[in-house]
Parts: sequence; structure tokens; C-alpha cells
Amino acid sequence: MVHISIRHRNVQIDDIVKAAANEKITRLVRFLPGMDHAEVGFSEEPNPRVGQARREICEATMRGNGHVVRARATAATQQAALDLVIAKLEHQLLKVKGKVDSRMHGGPKAGHHHSAGLHDAPVAAIAVLEPPVAAEMENVAQIVRRKQFEVCAMTAEDAALRMDLLQHDFYLFTNSETGRAAVVYRREDGHLGLIDAA
Repeated sequence: MVHISIRHRNVQIDDIVKAAANEKITRLVRFLPGMDHAEVGFSEEPNPRVGQARREICEATMRGNGHVVRARATAATQQAALDLVIAKLEHQLLKVKGKVDSRMHGGPKAGHHHSAGLHDAPVAAIAVLEPPVAAEMENVAQIVRRKQFEVCAMTAEDAALRMDLLQHDFYLFTNSETGRAAVVYRREDGHLGLIDAA
């Protein structure tokens, strides 16, 4: 059973949209059992065209078994934005399922032991927001946001998949093949790069 939390900011949600969100999110679990927590949020953004209606925003996050998938969409109505988000989540869940099935049924890494795989590696991350530090000189870049991650051991391929699912440009992890810190990142040419600690 999936626990679903629906929130909204500066908008009202009618019962039909709430019921649709609960039903559609619950049905998504069949693609990847174990996704037992979901958060769905609704808000609005101004339309850049003067006089036009505001755009509805829907954002959703699903978690379970060490997996995290997120999606965001905008549309003219809340229902349309929700439908777009559900389609994106389904696509991402199928990608994870394909990766897991490949490993379990003779994939490239089958039989290779990792200290943490896609199923058991936690992905908790705590973001700590801090006020900007006063710059000693103008135009000097300052650290205005800090994040603390629980760095997990996994392969570079798993780290790349997590980076993709989280829609990040890089992902910090412990390379299970070397035991050292590493980063996968997205290159400008569309391919991926890997930085391994010496």
C-alpha cells in the first residue's frame, strides 16, 4: 500500500482532482512494487503572456526500496498537469524496473557483489539552507546553499541511473568497484563522465 500526501500552495484542489491523484499514483506501484510513499503538489505560475490564464503546476515524488523518482509538469488545468506527471513517473519507473530485471536475470553486472545495489542503497539527502555570507568584495561568489548526502556504495552505472531519475547534472557516490569517492556527471555533448578519487 502506498502512502500518498497531497499538498497545494496558493491554489484550491477539488475532490475530483484529489481522487484522480490518489487513484493514478496507486496504480503506478504495479510497475515497481515497494514504492510505498508519494507526495503530490499543486501550485500555479503566471503565464508570460499578459492577460492569459495562469499555468497549473503539478509535481510528484515517489519513494521506496531505495528508489526515488520525481516529475514536474505544467498545463492549462490541474488534471492535465497531473496526467503529464503520471506519464513521466510511469516512464521512469519502467526504466528502474528494466535496470533491476536486467541485473536479476543475467544482466552485465549479474552475479557481481556490491555493498549496496539499487534495492538496498538509501538515498536520503538533507538540504540545509543557509543565509548568504556577506561578501568581502563585490562580485565574489559565495556559498549560499549546503547539502549533506548519505553517500552510498554502488556502481557507476547505478549512480548514473539515480542521477537521471533525480534529474540532476551530477551524482556523488562511493564506487563499489574501487571503494573510493566518485562523481558521475552529464557532459555538454550529452554523454556521461566519471570522476574517481585517486
